[in-house]
Amino acid sequence: MTMVEKGKSKLYYLEPLIKRYPSIKKPVGHVHFRKKMLWTVGILLFYFVLTNVMIYGLGETMDMFSEFRAIMAGASGSLMHLGIGPIVTASIILQLFVGAKIIKLDMSDPEDKAIYQGTQKILVIVMIFVEAIPQVYGYLTPSSAFSGAIGTGWAKFFIIIQLAIGSYIVFLMDETVSKWGIGSGISMFICAGVAQAIFTGTLNWMPTTAGEALSISNPPSGVLPKTIYFVSNMSVGEFSGGGFEKLFLHPPNAVLYLIGTVLIFLVVAYLESTSIEIPLAHGRVRGARGRYPIRLIYASNIPVILMSALLANVNMFSLLLWSHPTMSRIPLIGGKWWIGAYHVGETKPFAGGAWYVSRVDGVHQWFLPMLNWDGYKHYVPDHSYWQVIVHVLVYLGIMVFGSILFAKFWIETTNMGPEDVAKQIQNSGMQIPGFRRDPRVLKKVLKRYIPMVTVISGAFVGGLAAIADMIGTVGNTSGTGVLLAVGIIIRLYEEIGKEQMMEMHPVLRGFFGNE
Repeated sequence: MTMVEKGKSKLYYLEPLIKRYPSIKKPVGHVHFRKKMLWTVGILLFYFVLTNVMIYGLGETMDMFSEFRAIMAGASGSLMHLGIGPIVTASIILQLFVGAKIIKLDMSDPEDKAIYQGTQKILVIVMIFVEAIPQVYGYLTPSSAFSGAIGTGWAKFFIIIQLAIGSYIVFLMDETVSKWGIGSGISMFICAGVAQAIFTGTLNWMPTTAGEALSISNPPSGVLPKTIYFVSNMSVGEFSGGGFEKLFLHPPNAVLYLIGTVLIFLVVAYLESTSIEIPLAHGRVRGARGRYPIRLIYASNIPVILMSALLANVNMFSLLLWSHPTMSRIPLIGGKWWIGAYHVGETKPFAGGAWYVSRVDGVHQWFLPMLNWDGYKHYVPDHSYWQVIVHVLVYLGIMVFGSILFAKFWIETTNMGPEDVAKQIQNSGMQIPGFRRDPRVLKKVLKRYIPMVTVISGAFVGGLAAIADMIGTVGNTSGTGVLLAVGIIIRLYEEIGKEQMMEMHPVLRGFFGNE
C-alpha cells in the first residue's frame, strides 16, 4: 500500500488508482471558440440520441425518479435511465464530508484538489451500481423473451451493465464539455430535458388520456391547444359552471402553470443580473479601472441541483424500503410507513417522512384544499388540513436550509471563497483603490460580502425553487427544473460571451484563469 505523509488525508491511499483511472485529457494550450462550440453542440446531440436508445431486454418498468425526471436529466427505460443521479450523489457525499471536516482536504492546495476530484470519479462508479442494482432487482423487470433465452439472473446482469455503461457515458460527456466545450455538461443536460418538457407541455395537441377521443373531459394535454379547444367547444354556461376553473387551475398544464413558468423566468433573469460591484484599479496602468461583480445568486443554481438530487435519493431509498422484495424485510426500517408509504405502482409517497419532504406540485396540492377543504380535499387524499400545512412548511424549510448548506460547501470546494478570489484579483494585477496591494487586504474586504451573499444566494434559490414548485409549471418539469433551466441558459450565454471576448483579446485569458 502507498505510504501517506503525516497530516495528509487518508484519501491519498487512492492516489495510485486515481492516476490510472481513465479520464478525458485536458487540451494542451488554447481551444478555439469554434471548436468549443462544436464539442458542446455535438455532445448535446449525442445526449438526445442516447435518451432514445432503449435498454435491450427490458420489460415492465417503474420509474423511481418520475417526480424528478427533468432534474435528473434522463429518460425512463433508456441508457440515460439513471441520468446525472450517480454523478450528483457522489458530489453530495464528498461535499458533506469535506465541508464537515470529516475528510480533511485543503481545496486551495492543487494536490488535495486533484485527490478530491479523483475520489469523486471513483465514487461515481460506486454510486452507479448502488442506484442500478436495487432498481433492476425490484422495478426494472427483464422481458419474458430475454429472461427465457438466457435466464433471469443473466438478464438482470446485462440490464445492470447497460445502466452502468449509460451512466458512465454521461459522466464522460460532462467531463468532455467541461474541458473541451463551454459550461457544464450536467447543466446542459438538465436544461435540454426541461426545455423539451416545457415545449411539449405547452404545444402538445394529443389527448390527455392516450387512446381516447378528444372531449371536454379529455382535452389536448398542451396548455395552448387545450385553451383553444375549450374556447372553441365550450358554451358560456359550461365556462361559468366550472370550465373556467378547469382551464385555469386544474392539472395537467393549466393556464396558471404557464403564467407561473413565465414569472419564474422573469424573476430568475432579474436576480441573475443583480450584483454587488467592488471597484478595482490596475496597480501599474494608471487610469485602468474595472469592477468585480459579486452576484446575488453567487453560488449559481448548483445548491438546488444538489438538494433536488438528495431528495430524489431520499424518495428512491424510502420506496425501496417500503416495497422492494428484499429491502422491505430489513429489521426496524423495512416496510415502515413512518419512513415512507406508497400506493401500489406509484413512486410518490402518500405518508411518512418521505411525503413531508416530497415536492409540493402545484396549487391543487396545497392552496386549493386550504382555500376550500370540502371542495378540493380529493387532491390530497389520506391527509388532513393540518398535514397539508405542515407539508408546505417542511418542504419550503428544507429547500431553503439545504440550499444554504450546499451553497457554503460549494463555495469552499470550488475556489470561490474570499481567499481564492483575492488571489485571482491579485494575480490579474488589479487592486481596490485606497487599499494596499496585498491579498490579505483584499481577502478582508471580500469577507464582508462573499460569506453573506453565499447564504443569501442559497436561501434565494432554494426558496424560489420551492415556491415555483408550489405554483406549478407546464410539462410537469417542476418549478425547480424551470429555475435551473433559466439560470443555466443565462450562465451559458455569459460563458459564450466570455469565450468570444477572450478569442478577440487573448490577454484576457490570464484574468479569467485560462491559458
